[in-house]
Parts: sequence; structure tokens; C-alpha cells
Amino acid sequence: MATITFDTLKYVERLKAVGVAEDHAKAEAEALRDVLSESIDTRIATKVDIAVLEGKNNLLQWMIALNLAFTMAILWKVFSV
Repeated sequence: MATITFDTLKYVERLKAVGVAEDHAKAEAEALRDVLSESIDTRIATKVDIAVLEGKNNLLQWMIALNLAFTMAILWKVFSV
């Protein structure tokens, strides 16, 4: 699980400096922290995800190679007569 560093206190202080009420600023900081952590968790590929994709890529390469070999064998048979 990936994590993100988000300084909620600094964010609240910035909002308060421009006139946002403290309770509103705290609620906004918590909401933003939650949204950021959820988006990071769903968008970063793990080592397992990458391994699965590499496995699928290898399988596709073998399937394409076999398909090409069978196609070439059929074409050889058709045009060699």
C-alpha cells in the first residue's frame, strides 16, 4: 500500500491565513487527505501487478509467435505446390 505525505497542519494554517474558519479548514484538510490517499492506493501499480502484466506480455508474445509460425507453414504448403 502506497502512502503520501500531506501536511494537514500546514494546509490548515494556510487556509486560516486567508480567512477560512478553523473548523472549516480542518474539515477540508481531512477530506483532501482522504481523497489523496484513496487515489494513490488505486493508481500505483505494485510489484505483483507488474509481474502479472509481464506474465501476460510473455504469453501474448508466445501466442503471436506460434500464430505467425502456423501461418507461415500454411502459406509455405499452399504456395510450394
